[in-house]
Amino acid sequence: MQTVNILNQIGNTPLLKLKQASEMTGCNIYGKAEFLNPGESVKDRAALFIVKDAIKNKKIESGGIIVEGTAGNTGIGLAVVCREYGLKLKIVIPKTQSSEKKETLKRLGAELIEVEAVPYSNPKNYIKQSKLIADKLTNKKGVFWANQFDNLVNTESHIKTTAEEIWVQTAGKVDGFTCAVGTGGTLAGVSIGLKDKNKNIKIALSDPMGSSLYSFIKNNKLESKGDSITEGIGTGRITKNFDKALVDYAFQTDDTEALNLIFRLYENQGVFLGGSSGINIAGAIKLAKEMGPGHNIITILCDKGERYKGKLLNKDFLKQKKLPIPQWL
Repeated sequence: MQTVNILNQIGNTPLLKLKQASEMTGCNIYGKAEFLNPGESVKDRAALFIVKDAIKNKKIESGGIIVEGTAGNTGIGLAVVCREYGLKLKIVIPKTQSSEKKETLKRLGAELIEVEAVPYSNPKNYIKQSKLIADKLTNKKGVFWANQFDNLVNTESHIKTTAEEIWVQTAGKVDGFTCAVGTGGTLAGVSIGLKDKNKNIKIALSDPMGSSLYSFIKNNKLESKGDSITEGIGTGRITKNFDKALVDYAFQTDDTEALNLIFRLYENQGVFLGGSSGINIAGAIKLAKEMGPGHNIITILCDKGERYKGKLLNKDFLKQKKLPIPQWL
């Protein structure tokens, strides 16, 4: 009988051509189908590298405890990896995150600690609380705070896997890349990895409303306006991972534009994605228009829309937020 290790299935995701976005711009726009990872998101990559690095450096061993503050997807990735390595997992998560992600974390064996959603500047922010919890815990097999936002192994995971895969899959014919930022690891790692192969590849930040990074790239000021229902992206600070990103352009997208794109993608290509993918696709369209027809643009399709069905498929919620409601809902 032929079997595989689930961790060996992380990465090597295919590129999906985004037909409508490509037709709109005259470019070839592709999305890296990260929702096909075992934990169903791009965060599986960083989770695997962070845990393997901690084990390699003897910070933790089987039976030990990993603690992390996460909006959900990194937690799910860590839960998948921790199961394989026999590690326990404590997740600190804002109460505002989707119930679907929380239930998935529980099913995977993670202990959830839900806290109020407050800015990073607040001492009760979920990231800061996760560090405090990690510092207080003791375990003979080790306690490790994953620290995805400032742990540069996150960026390394995307230099070594995501960027390399994109280069191979496009046979080196990639002209631009864009994605949103949560930790900054994906944008930093892919930008470093691709520009190392061709310095002329253009890199763009795709930012939701409510985030300060668009303003930072444009005006060198951390200022924000508006808000967003998207989860896991957008931030008001410069993480150590994002600080490494090599960014040429920045674009900002509101939820109406993002949701229209993911609903149309579902109608036209049968793929239902989360809101962050809508922000990314919008950014890819804007980058394509900036660069002009004939270019190959890559973005990240982060996770599945089913992970947010309580919001994205909830007519009352969408109506309350004055967001588009697809005809098929």
